Amino acid sequence: MNARWFGILALIVAATFFLTLSSCGFNSHLVSITIAPSSFTFGGINQGLYADFAATGTYEHPPKTVDVTNLVTWGTDAPQVAQVSSTGVVTTNTACGTANISASFYDSPNLVSSNPATVTVDGPMSLGCTQAGTPPILTVNFSGTATGTVVSSPAGIDCSTPSSCNAEFTVGTTVILTGTPTGNSSSVTWNGCGSAVGETCTVTLEESVTVTATFQ
Repeated sequence: MNARWFGILALIVAATFFLTLSSCGFNSHLVSITIAPSSFTFGGINQGLYADFAATGTYEHPPKTVDVTNLVTWGTDAPQVAQVSSTGVVTTNTACGTANISASFYDSPNLVSSNPATVTVDGPMSLGCTQAGTPPILTVNFSGTATGTVVSSPAGIDCSTPSSCNAEFTVGTTVILTGTPTGNSSSVTWNGCGSAVGETCTVTLEESVTVTATFQ
């Protein structure tokens, strides 16, 4: 092989060497985060239930995929529906609905964010969820011929004998009804309450309820 070919070969070897050094000289960078599962449904509000979410990071220089669950910052756009811990554990909170769970990591100079994962909290009224279009209704009826009025706390019920009345309340609301005798009436008795003491009737609305007040 003549000197010319030796020179060309030497240039090729040198270029390959320096390109290899240049590639190895790059810092490893996070380019994407994927969280799983992509969706999860809770069957009601229950602090004893939880779901484990995992985050996978994809890097370049060199290409690799690793578990970054405990490195990312977890977040939720509806903390009243779903909370998420620093390790990706999701639990329900105080409201039904949907929340988007996400994960992010600052890999200078870029903030890398994950896909959103949808968490749904939905279930029967007995587990804290109001079904669409069917909020619980409290109805007050009157019995007998004596007279009186009934009002509620929180507000909503305000009626007098002999006309009944009703009102919608948020599921789980505890309503206190107070019966006040009028005219020649001196007392009231209740039927359909969760508890009743004297002039007051207490109802916790997990579903629609009808209460009857009888003035004497």
